[in-house]
Amino acid sequence: MKVLYAIQGTGNGHISRAREIIPHLQDYCQCDILISGTQCDVELDVPVKYRFKGLGFVFGKNGGIDMWNTTMNASLPGLRREIAQLRVEDYDFVINDFEPVSAWACRKKKVPCISLSHQGSLLNKNVPFPEVQNHFGRFVLRNYAPAMKHFGFHFEAYDENIFTPVIRKQVRDSEIEELDYYTVYLPSFNDERLIEKLSHFWSTSWHVFSKHSKVAYQKGNVMIKPITNDAFVADMAKSKGVFCGAGFETPAEALFLNKKLMVIPMKGQYEQQCNAAALDLMGVPVIKNFKKKQFDKISDWLDSDKKVKVNYTDQTRMIIRKIFEVNVQHVLQNNNWDYGYQLTLKTPEFQQARI
Repeated sequence: MKVLYAIQGTGNGHISRAREIIPHLQDYCQCDILISGTQCDVELDVPVKYRFKGLGFVFGKNGGIDMWNTTMNASLPGLRREIAQLRVEDYDFVINDFEPVSAWACRKKKVPCISLSHQGSLLNKNVPFPEVQNHFGRFVLRNYAPAMKHFGFHFEAYDENIFTPVIRKQVRDSEIEELDYYTVYLPSFNDERLIEKLSHFWSTSWHVFSKHSKVAYQKGNVMIKPITNDAFVADMAKSKGVFCGAGFETPAEALFLNKKLMVIPMKGQYEQQCNAAALDLMGVPVIKNFKKKQFDKISDWLDSDKKVKVNYTDQTRMIIRKIFEVNVQHVLQNNNWDYGYQLTLKTPEFQQARI
């Protein structure tokens, strides 16, 4: 069986999760990799067959999305060309982690597309949502990377096809300590603004991992570090707590490591607003912005010893097996998906099926 695994390359979380998923996929099928997007700081350790510009956003420097650069970098004609040139018909099906090029190519060419992403879980009515609804945000989630079936990851297993986070083996195997500093990952703020705000808490040591600096330097109680995967994981594992955006992978890993956690969702980013709503229900402190009126909440968090307990067991192989079982059954039961050749699964759990 030949499968395309398509990964969103905006941000580091999708790539980090893919590192754990790909070895299991390779046990079940011949797997090619596609990445679209340009805002990732980590790389896969396997060959990538397709790299596309796709359609993503650019991190800003004041807590939100850089709308100017996002707009300037966006090219709908370019996106249409990428969709047209991608031969998804060469694959039995596509597993899609919120990646638009392959998703829309599948829709145009009627190739099965299975969503396996955090964003897919946000289409389920059982997950927490912010009090103020964002209809445009919902529209984007539904239409950015459409799929025929959704399997999702979230901070809790809110429904049958929603699973707890995939935690990297590197994080699972980390040596956990509690040294006297806090790890910070807030890529939508520039270094100067973070130094200004975090310096207010002068008795606290902050290690800030920055998308905006290629060299390490110190300003008072704030240390700025360039982002590398190994350094970030090691720093987080030994920190007293983690202060980050309301993305998915970094908060999930901080919770797994049993660290104090505080999040600040990006402005105008509906996914992060949804994540913040879920984390708030779990008891994780959430602040809306970095204004001075939020400083008391940050101080309270620094003074608190409260940690949110989670149980994130390794379910990755089970999830991949379930996707293949569901897809093969669907193909066998639907004559309109006529591939015209034999599907062969490598693992002994499956038998050959003639379509």
